[in-house]
Amino acid sequence: MSFVKRVFLALLASALLTAAVLPAQGLVIRGATVMTVANGTIENGVVVVEDGKITAVGAADTPIPDGAEIIDGSDHFLTPGIVDCHSHIAADGGLNEGTIAVSAMVRVSDVLDPDDINIYRDMAAGVTTANILHGSANPIGGQNQVIKLRWGADADGLLFEGAPPGIKFALGENVKRSNVTNSRRPPRYPATRMGVMDVIRQAFLDAQEYRKEQARFAAGEIKVEPAKNLQHEAMAEILEGTRLVHAHSYRGDEILQLLRLAEEFGFKIATFQHVLEGYKVAKELAEHGAGASTFSDWWAFKVEAYEAIPYNAALMAEKGVLVSINSDSAEEARHLNQEAAKAVKWGGMSDDEAFKLVTLNPAIQLGIDDRVGSIEVGKDADLVLYNNHPLSVYAVAQKVLIDGEVLFDMETDVANHQKMMEEKEALVEKEKKAAEERKKKRMKSGAGDEKDEKAEERKRRRRPGL
Repeated sequence: MSFVKRVFLALLASALLTAAVLPAQGLVIRGATVMTVANGTIENGVVVVEDGKITAVGAADTPIPDGAEIIDGSDHFLTPGIVDCHSHIAADGGLNEGTIAVSAMVRVSDVLDPDDINIYRDMAAGVTTANILHGSANPIGGQNQVIKLRWGADADGLLFEGAPPGIKFALGENVKRSNVTNSRRPPRYPATRMGVMDVIRQAFLDAQEYRKEQARFAAGEIKVEPAKNLQHEAMAEILEGTRLVHAHSYRGDEILQLLRLAEEFGFKIATFQHVLEGYKVAKELAEHGAGASTFSDWWAFKVEAYEAIPYNAALMAEKGVLVSINSDSAEEARHLNQEAAKAVKWGGMSDDEAFKLVTLNPAIQLGIDDRVGSIEVGKDADLVLYNNHPLSVYAVAQKVLIDGEVLFDMETDVANHQKMMEEKEALVEKEKKAAEERKKKRMKSGAGDEKDEKAEERKRRRRPGL
């Protein structure tokens, strides 16, 4: 990486981290069309924020604290922050521990990367909360981590405090393909859908036996305490209802397989992720109580996605399934509001119901709807101010607040970008002049010094950062 590029990236990080942050107390957004999601829409509304929480929501005559910072929301739309139920941002390195079929003991929280620029980019587009998931190489993958996109915080500062713990399961082709032989790794069981279900079932049987042995020790029936096993601990927590299962899936038959297995062991699947053939088994999903977090209109990108349809979200919702739309992509997350709008076109959903697909519904699926997903008194002040209706293709976030702090402001961002470009141009010009001076020096030194100059140039290029 060139010296100029390194300096430019450092300037970028510095400018983004020092973007204007308003106080967490005494903040009022006034005059916007407030889409509460839970309690209708308020024209020319007022939202009061104190200590990072929403303390008042109402019409124009709502009392506001003395000396509060005022944000003029006139001709804008104020919404709750978007909740992305399936993301892989902010994680360092690979997210598939593909060497084994059950990796329930690994944790996404151990590899959170607060410097991932996608945190800022997605947050600037209105995403304030994301569910960071393990990959889909394993029938049972790793433990997920729900985060808030608090750009500028460290890894611990990203954590969504109190969010119920979860885990990633996966079905179908991704799991089967993970056993492919290569020069570095032998084949790994399972290689069929039958094998996938066997692996999952056996993991639960092992967890049950693990808990029985712990109970026997507690009762004094055995003298030696069973060794702690983090894999079994995570699986036992699922059976006990304290850890949520988020299951990667596509085909209707495999969805039914996991539903039946869950009912066999007496627990509920929190969400089926992707769930592209969910419309085929919507009745069974609703009866089980599983949520469905799907794509808006992705299909035919691989064989098991051939029967996906853009009506999927609306059809499942009609059958009583709690539905959300997720990104599974750092880029897709930047227009999740418009992905939700596709349910209006394809499924005939109302604007309010469509917007719930990326706000309140995923918050419910993740067990955090008491904190986020709608604009209500007592909830976290995670808010987005759009210049147009959020389902419009013309909607662009102007300000994004998390816990009452303005972490993104369009005007500040544009100004910082202009400043960075000017600094970049100055650095480029400085480097050009330095190169010209080196060239003149070589010409003056003559041919006899040419070898020494070339040797010096090679040394210079080998220095770190050049």
